[in-house]
Amino acid sequence: MLELAQDVVGRLGRGEAFALATVTAIRGSAPLPVGTSMLVDAGGSVAGSVSGGCVEGAVFELCALALDGGTAHTERFGIDDETAFAVGLSCGGELEVFVQPFPGGAGADAAGEPFRRALAGSDAGVAVVVAGPASLVGRVLPAGGDASITDADLDAAGLGHVRAERVRAEVDRTVASGRTGLVDVDCGETVLRLFVESRLAPPRLLVYGAIAFGDALAAAATSLGYRVTVCDQRPVFATPERFPHANEVVVARPVEHLAATVTDERTVVVVLGHDARTDVPVLAAALERPVAFVGALGSRRTHDERMRLLREAGVGDAALASLHSPIGLDLGAATPAETALSILAEVVAARTGASGRPLRETTGPIHRTGPIHRTGPIHRTVPGADAVAVPAPTAPAAH
Repeated sequence: MLELAQDVVGRLGRGEAFALATVTAIRGSAPLPVGTSMLVDAGGSVAGSVSGGCVEGAVFELCALALDGGTAHTERFGIDDETAFAVGLSCGGELEVFVQPFPGGAGADAAGEPFRRALAGSDAGVAVVVAGPASLVGRVLPAGGDASITDADLDAAGLGHVRAERVRAEVDRTVASGRTGLVDVDCGETVLRLFVESRLAPPRLLVYGAIAFGDALAAAATSLGYRVTVCDQRPVFATPERFPHANEVVVARPVEHLAATVTDERTVVVVLGHDARTDVPVLAAALERPVAFVGALGSRRTHDERMRLLREAGVGDAALASLHSPIGLDLGAATPAETALSILAEVVAARTGASGRPLRETTGPIHRTGPIHRTGPIHRTVPGADAVAVPAPTAPAAH
């Protein structure tokens, strides 16, 4: 839902009617992840996609019906469905798609707050009731604020023993963890099923070393949703003109910059310099932090010397095992752009727990439903959804 924030915010602000179809669950293989959405407005314009082409026509028709007085509901497409090949889902998986109408008119913009937050690049979260009492299905609940479901609504739906505060707490807890998926609120004989989508602010990529490879890395990483900082203590090299694709360029000693920088479990640290006097201190500091990935560029000879110096600096074996050095997958990269591809391929593989091997040499689903960046966030399945996040490897990948 939130990847269509710009389309949703614009139409809500203008009071225009539209329907939104969202993938809420995946079983087996599917081309796009949970949370992917398609918007169809009253004029027949389309934004987004739910399947990369497999079931777009069928979902468009469902949205048109929802706009024409229909109700919010879930449709399933899959290989055990007699209509599977008719709608083109030949990739072997099953999708659950929730379709909900937004009728527009006065007051329509009240549902837009989580979409505006996502559009601004802030942490954002939104939930929608996808199953439960009919009077509640389709209700949108923004995270971190007043829910559109009140105690009176729950009473009228026969759920008087469940309080709105509890429902809000479930939504906020899921969003705070950065997860996306289905959440069931146990209401005794009835289950209130919510689809919760979390969109965290863009993860950071900290590049230490203002060398030629840095801007190619910044350009590629920006396209993956990272906010890129390039830092070097040499002002003649660390200039915005040399790194036009970076979000910011900082002149500072790398270790001092890192000490003053907020990082989290999604932050990627890449050291591109070839001076042990600056590289070793910042690597030692980065390896002490709970970041997603720490890597360093260099030859195998440089790597051996770097490891020796890091051990002398007191870095333990467990931390060294998490260092990706020499950084990158073995793609035969030579140019800056190819090297950037090699580096980011390893970053993605480390995040998803993938092997980095050719798909023809692997088995199982091609499209993973574990953690994934989409304009910044990492989506993880929560209880009630069908996908399971795969842990990242702890050992460095081979170069």
